[in-house]
Amino acid sequence: MPARPRALGALVALFTAGYLAPYLLPTVVGRLSAGLALSTAQAGLVGSILLLGSACAGFVLASRVERLGPRRAARLGLLAMALGYGTAAASGTLPPVVAGAVLGGFGSGTATAVAAAGIAGRPDPHRAATLGLLSVSATAGVLYLSLPHLGGGHALPFAAIAATALLTYPTTAHLPTTPPTPHTPRPHLTPLPHRRAGAVLAGSILCWSMAQNALWGVSGRIGLTQAGLSEVTLGLVFAAALGAGLAGVTAAGALGRRLGRVTPIGAGTLLIALCVLLSSSAEGPYSFATGEILWNAVYPVVLSYLLGLAASLDPRGRWAVLVGSASSLGVACGPVTGSTLASAAGYQGMGLTLCALLLLVAAPMTAVAHRTTPRPPAPPLPEPGASPQPPGRPAAVPSNAGRAGWDPQSPPSQSPPSPSPLSTHSIPAGV
Repeated sequence: MPARPRALGALVALFTAGYLAPYLLPTVVGRLSAGLALSTAQAGLVGSILLLGSACAGFVLASRVERLGPRRAARLGLLAMALGYGTAAASGTLPPVVAGAVLGGFGSGTATAVAAAGIAGRPDPHRAATLGLLSVSATAGVLYLSLPHLGGGHALPFAAIAATALLTYPTTAHLPTTPPTPHTPRPHLTPLPHRRAGAVLAGSILCWSMAQNALWGVSGRIGLTQAGLSEVTLGLVFAAALGAGLAGVTAAGALGRRLGRVTPIGAGTLLIALCVLLSSSAEGPYSFATGEILWNAVYPVVLSYLLGLAASLDPRGRWAVLVGSASSLGVACGPVTGSTLASAAGYQGMGLTLCALLLLVAAPMTAVAHRTTPRPPAPPLPEPGASPQPPGRPAAVPSNAGRAGWDPQSPPSQSPPSPSPLSTHSIPAGV
């Protein structure tokens, strides 16, 4: 039985490698701006191009992960990450950096797609997604603490992502190798369930991710220019924020589905909107740190429930990959959106706009969570003429009630009829 924990570990490692580039976006954009003499908008555009490659990979591979084989797809993605980000790290001019970022972003999206499809097939996808978020938050936090002490320039964050891909490569040995056999239904031929709910969720999470990453992409500039932090102090704030994210994800993993999905997604998005407003309008270190830490504590919690919701829509993982790709597309649009809004309306005007967008998308995401959450079965109606049971005492059930074909109108001593061969398939599976 050790194969299942090892497979889960491989999925968590892939999740970490695929999501590491978006988590390091502020330092990537800031170092590109300083190292290559780019404006904030130009550096944000390079970050958007990187993440756009990641989103494209997810859309391309949404229904093809099982057909290609998870192990082969994951290895191709990790090699593309190592080559692309390694090229960007080794280059000192803009064209090779952009080309490497595109290739590396496509590799990141491939790794994320394989991880999302595998997580959706787990018995508890919310727990698996929580472990992935814990891992990537911890990795990014260590890098935010380490990179300012290792030197400047854009090479270090790109090299760190490439090294993470190479370290993840050996774990792919625990992933499945073979695509489906001719006797098993291929995922791309099976109808996609919950199309309306999935489409609404994908469109909403695109805007949700874009709004937050619009701020995340310029958070470094806000901290340095508006809040007056040094680069070392800014790294400490980001590391503390990601540490708060670890605590939030740990709490979400402990709670599991006890709170359902409606409350964490709806109330969490409202709280995120307020944090975005606080961070964007901060004019001192304390208000900036408060907004960033609270925001990063809540963001991964809501994201884990959104990923779990997407995984529940299709056990084959297609909606998980599509929703994850929509999120990556929103992340890709974030840096250039934030830079454009900040240039046009200032950081505070940008924050108001993003806060309003988050409030708008909270409603449809909460509605999808409400409509697709399984309802507990209604209690059985009492038999005609039966005396009511006192509160708190269960009704007496005949000993043969749990057998297939039992008739509630028959006396307890009556032997049940032989079960039908189709009776075990009469209950629909899942949501």
